[in-house]
Amino acid sequence: MRARLNKRALGGAILAALVLGPACGIAAPAAPAAGRNVVIVPGAFIDGSSWRVVHDILYHKGYRVSIVPVSHATLEDDVAATRRVLAQQTGKVVLVGGGIGGAVIGHAGQGDKVKALVYVAALAPEVGESAGQLLRAIPAASTGARPDFSGLYWFDRDKFHEDLVADLSPNRAWFLAASQVPVSQHFLGTQSYAAVWRKKPSYAVVATRDRVLHPDSQRMMYKRARARITELDTSHAVQLARPEDVAAVIERAALDTF
Repeated sequence: MRARLNKRALGGAILAALVLGPACGIAAPAAPAAGRNVVIVPGAFIDGSSWRVVHDILYHKGYRVSIVPVSHATLEDDVAATRRVLAQQTGKVVLVGGGIGGAVIGHAGQGDKVKALVYVAALAPEVGESAGQLLRAIPAASTGARPDFSGLYWFDRDKFHEDLVADLSPNRAWFLAASQVPVSQHFLGTQSYAAVWRKKPSYAVVATRDRVLHPDSQRMMYKRARARITELDTSHAVQLARPEDVAAVIERAALDTF
């Protein structure tokens, strides 16, 4: 009987700790410091949840991190969505783009809040260049992205693992392929009308085994942007394969410019 009561008491204590948290001596994570913000614009095919580990690393270092819910229907839609998230920030911002999200941050980052841009295996177009043009400039190894009847580009599930997320296990690749976010032909064909990297400090990560955006294309764009470049031996999904390194580049941008 005593053993049974002890078990009940222990279960009650655990439940109380989970519910009450700090009142029972379990400390909650500290809230991010005011004015230290990171806003991330995801790329195509791999959704915003792929930035979870990068988010957690930066959050626990005191940054307020926001992931923009982009649709990739049009460049303007994504720019507008990013500006809405930027408007919610108080203080200084590092604006991050992954993949085609790089084309978005080059337009949305014009305000005074944005102190630095970070490109993660991302496009950094000049005025007049389109995403599709840059993706074709140096043909990459993959041919997995193809349009459907409505002009949305989806990535072939059979090629998803090898071409996009080769660093990950097959089961993770299967789920990412099943939850992918397409990009429209309209987005890919729209010419850029701004290049914020001309005015603001830029940082960049080159994925040296990228089969979607050729590493030499990345290097060309980042050199003309006078970006501080970090090269990582990884596939296109850098934020999943090397989250600690990506977070370190973002933090370096913040420490240099905040």
